[in-house]
Amino acid sequence: MSTTVTQIDQMPLSGTKEGKITVTTVSEPYGPNSEPVASIGISLQADAKEPDWKVHIPKANIDAVITALEEAKKHL
Repeated sequence: MSTTVTQIDQMPLSGTKEGKITVTTVSEPYGPNSEPVASIGISLQADAKEPDWKVHIPKANIDAVITALEEAKKHL
């Protein structure tokens, strides 16, 4: 099976003119039989072919990352 990327959501990146945040799922991100991940990409320009930054989060870590982000939001 080959890698499949499924877009979940896309939103404007605050503080930029054309930047965006994308949330996707990626099957087999590291080759055959690797576990799927959620991927968050940051693009500073709308027409970017690849995000400037991205992070892959395994399913087992998503809840803890959400909790940490909610806590970080309180400190901003």
